Amino acid sequence: MTDVSIIIVNYNTFQLTKECIGSIVKNTGSIKFEIIVVDNASTERPPDEFSSLYPEIILIKAPENLGFAKGNNLGIAQATGKYVLLLNSDSYLLNNAVLITKNFLDSKPSVAVAAARLEFPDGTVQHNCQRFPSIRYLLFELLRLQKIFRSQKKYLFGAFFDYQNVAYPDWVWGTFFMFRKELIGKLPGKKLADDFFMYGEDMQWCMEFKHLGYEIAFLPDARVVHLMGASGGKKNVMMNQNLDVFMHCYYPGWKRFLIRMINILLTGKYAH
Repeated sequence: MTDVSIIIVNYNTFQLTKECIGSIVKNTGSIKFEIIVVDNASTERPPDEFSSLYPEIILIKAPENLGFAKGNNLGIAQATGKYVLLLNSDSYLLNNAVLITKNFLDSKPSVAVAAARLEFPDGTVQHNCQRFPSIRYLLFELLRLQKIFRSQKKYLFGAFFDYQNVAYPDWVWGTFFMFRKELIGKLPGKKLADDFFMYGEDMQWCMEFKHLGYEIAFLPDARVVHLMGASGGKKNVMMNQNLDVFMHCYYPGWKRFLIRMINILLTGKYAH
């Protein structure tokens, strides 16, 4: 049986995707894996070139740009692994992160999803461990209690966490997102939620796995470079719109209101 099915969604990122695949081949050992590339109707160059370079991959050509979540669901439908790893095309492995993460999940049946340490090319850590929107944690930050209770900063995650130790946040980014394939059948619609075209789907996926009673884990020993670009206005607008939908799906009205008010006090912006 295949240990891990690695799914990469490509949309006009041929060079990055090629380098991502190369890093998997170079760094992944002592494990049986398959690579599934889902091309979201790219126009940059023919997706068959991936197969020419790496004949061993499974190439799926979507008829149109389906977005991140639906593209990944196409790949998951053909995955044969015990675990599925969703890997962004703009990332590459620095070590045997796939084996490290697979071994961790083998040892922790209570964990549904495990994420790697994400870094910029210069080694600066990215803040991929997050909390769900919460009255408690927003008040903690608003009142600057992290300056008084310094040992509690790690529970806020985001920029307050040092990313040096195994941790269990509420949710992690979908950049490197390994989960138990068997859980797909327990999710609504028997698939990863694909309400969003892009941004916010990883938070929703973690919420659904937590509703099943599982934990989310972060592993500092699994290291991945993520070539994340600067956030643009259009991206921020989409993220806020998706967060609003997320809040309406999982939070009662009174809680949404309080979170919105505290967030305005904290940031000075109407964000949700």
